[in-house]
Amino acid sequence: MSSLAGKTALVTGATSGIGLAGARALAQDGAYVFLVGRREDALKEAVAGIGAGQASFIRADVTEQSDLRRVSSTIEATGRGLDIVFANAGIAEVAPLVDITWEHYANTFNTNVGGIIFTVQAALRLLNEGASVILCGSAGDVKASPGTSVYAASKAAIRSLARSWAAELVDRKIRVNVVAPGLTETPGLNGLFVGAEDALAGLTATVPMKRRAQPEEIGSAVTFLASDGSTFMTGSEIYVDGGGSQF
Repeated sequence: MSSLAGKTALVTGATSGIGLAGARALAQDGAYVFLVGRREDALKEAVAGIGAGQASFIRADVTEQSDLRRVSSTIEATGRGLDIVFANAGIAEVAPLVDITWEHYANTFNTNVGGIIFTVQAALRLLNEGASVILCGSAGDVKASPGTSVYAASKAAIRSLARSWAAELVDRKIRVNVVAPGLTETPGLNGLFVGAEDALAGLTATVPMKRRAQPEEIGSAVTFLASDGSTFMTGSEIYVDGGGSQF
């Protein structure tokens, strides 16, 4: 039997990259997955790839609380509780200190921090005893890189949220952990370096393993944190970064 058979999962930012890979990995391990994202066409394609019997989608924007309440109500109407939440939706924009604007700051924190807070809050009443909440952080929360200060600060905030929520929810036997990817081959990363491929290659060369992660490698860490293999872990952070944050 698959390790997540009978479990129900919610994944945000599930249209591509790490979110889609996480959704696929959870479904492959037996979970039924609700995929959430802003682009309906991409969500339909993702569900078709996973299989309608194993997944469905809810179009929503994590920066809109009304959307997140609708996600929760839609799942509740199916009669399912939630065993897994992978709060993944996030953005990355490069801005050196001299170029940081209020818009850049607000956009990053509203999505990366506010989106995480209100996704988990909306899902809270549906979480079954023993549920696993997985927040998508970043190795950037401990690894400095020029131009990423606001992004890195938002991911450091996620690390702090996980600790606090783990303490709040431990009596319900709900675990909260962070998966922290390093450089990962996603449309979002490649979009940041359009016209600057040499810079991306140089950044990749700083990774001890001398390559970027594939999204599926992050998905494997997500399924581990969702599974009974990690039942004595809460408030923890797993770095999936080729050693970049360690040496």
